[in-house]
Amino acid sequence: MRFLLTDEQAAFGRSLDAMLTAADTPSVVRAWAAGNAVPGNALWARLAEAGVFALAVPEAYAGVGPLPVELAVACVELGRHAVPGPVVETVAAAVLLARLAEDGEAGPAKRLLPALAAGAAKATLTLQDCGPYALDADSATYLLTVRGDELRLAPGYGALQASADPARRLYRPEPGGELLASGPAVTAAAAYAADHASFATAAQALGTGLALLDRTVAYVKQRTQFGTTIGGFQAVKHRLADTLIGLEFARPLLFGAALSMISADIAAAKLTAGEAAYAAARTALQLHGAVGYTEELDLSLWLRKARPLRDAWGTPSECRAKVLAGP
Repeated sequence: MRFLLTDEQAAFGRSLDAMLTAADTPSVVRAWAAGNAVPGNALWARLAEAGVFALAVPEAYAGVGPLPVELAVACVELGRHAVPGPVVETVAAAVLLARLAEDGEAGPAKRLLPALAAGAAKATLTLQDCGPYALDADSATYLLTVRGDELRLAPGYGALQASADPARRLYRPEPGGELLASGPAVTAAAAYAADHASFATAAQALGTGLALLDRTVAYVKQRTQFGTTIGGFQAVKHRLADTLIGLEFARPLLFGAALSMISADIAAAKLTAGEAAYAAARTALQLHGAVGYTEELDLSLWLRKARPLRDAWGTPSECRAKVLAGP
């Protein structure tokens, strides 16, 4: 049995990495955090051209999916480059609408999915028991909410809420709005979408952790103390090795979950990737020393993502409970 990405999947990841490296994503993230969505929207369009958002949309609605492995590859790279925007929420909304269509509620999917697949629209989403805040509601085309067994297009949103990561712009949706669907099918589709949101967040967390590790390794090879680079110190080597082991342990869990898409497997991947990314952030902060605390350093863009990604769409305790509950 093959446990590696195919050549095509690996090439897809490399092409995204090259594109995002050339896009100067740190400047895009800073603009997004300041409320300037223009560079982020331009990057979103390029990601759409690469087929990222079509991966979660069925072919019947102008997509190419569902392709969970390719989606994981894409989200790892988006996390590695700190791409801002409601990527996870757009994926979750697409999955929710597609599942509703499978259960006989095809109207919302026909109306919304083609634009999401093409990148012409963004979606953000709140689900009952998954937190009250809609990510980047100010830049989203569709603000979807599920309360009870009702799926609605929210009429608006409240004031911007403070976040540990300024690029994660959080808003509370206003109640009411257009009713898109209701009934047991909405409840089932929402649970399915929540698992996909947790899965995509796990992939972003893994990419964030890998970026933090790469930047820290590069830094300790340059920083000198007592006449030698600090990367040669045994304690630093051990700390970096532990960080690498945590991230590499999360990787097969993520891609294993992509093959099964079982709730317990997704929870295990989310738990492990989130904790590994958070550990990578603590390692990066400690080994960078005082400079690691500065917002001017690009490292801060990843440092401030690790903790929110660990808790978004499934806290560690919630993920542990799902793992213990089994399939």
